Amino acid sequence: MALAFVALGANLPSPRFGPPQATLQAALAALADRIGPLAARSRWFESEPVPKSDQPWFINGVAALETSLKPLNILKILHDIEREFGRVRKTRWEARLLDLDLLAVDGQILPDRDSWASAPANAFRLPHPRLHERRFVLLPLLDVAPDWRHPVTGEGVGEMLAKLLAKLPESEVVRPLQG
Repeated sequence: MALAFVALGANLPSPRFGPPQATLQAALAALADRIGPLAARSRWFESEPVPKSDQPWFINGVAALETSLKPLNILKILHDIEREFGRVRKTRWEARLLDLDLLAVDGQILPDRDSWASAPANAFRLPHPRLHERRFVLLPLLDVAPDWRHPVTGEGVGEMLAKLLAKLPESEVVRPLQG
């Protein structure tokens, strides 16, 4: 069994589930049902859209799931769940009912260590190629896997977050939700 780390986000209400946080709770149940038992879940965080826009703020979190599935199978399931929840992909950076990203599966590197950094932008890579650039991913990942280390860079979650905070503008806000 491996631990798969999945980032969850939403900033639009769902006709089926209601506000974004309720949609994310329903998505957690679908993930556990199809990928494997939920080992841990972060707090929910509220974050500004990246890049900045006038769309609603996002609710974000990270789930750790125990699984025996291969990463590409997990990715397919994530896309299936997004579609079933009503997501239609039109443009990059758009508002969305549900966004599920596979961040990592334990310490696996795909395609492989030697070609990971040079893989085409649209190629499937693990760990997620931009997780170290996203405060709205690193803060919840720190909740569920504070000891996880990026298998390519060797950096811990706290190290990646500290580097990111040193270069991000203070105006980019990510804050835990109360309750």
